[in-house]
Amino acid sequence: MKTIIMLALAMALAACNTIQGAGEDIKGAGQWTADSAQKVKQKIEQ
Repeated sequence: MKTIIMLALAMALAACNTIQGAGEDIKGAGQWTADSAQKVKQKIEQ
């Protein structure tokens, strides 16, 4: 029984790290998109 609980806990912690990493990737992609849009806007306004 302890083995099952420890395995479940390890899997839950691994999932948290994976979700955090995915969140950081999505945040980075969003920042890149915002930066690109800002550059395009500046070119249009010139």
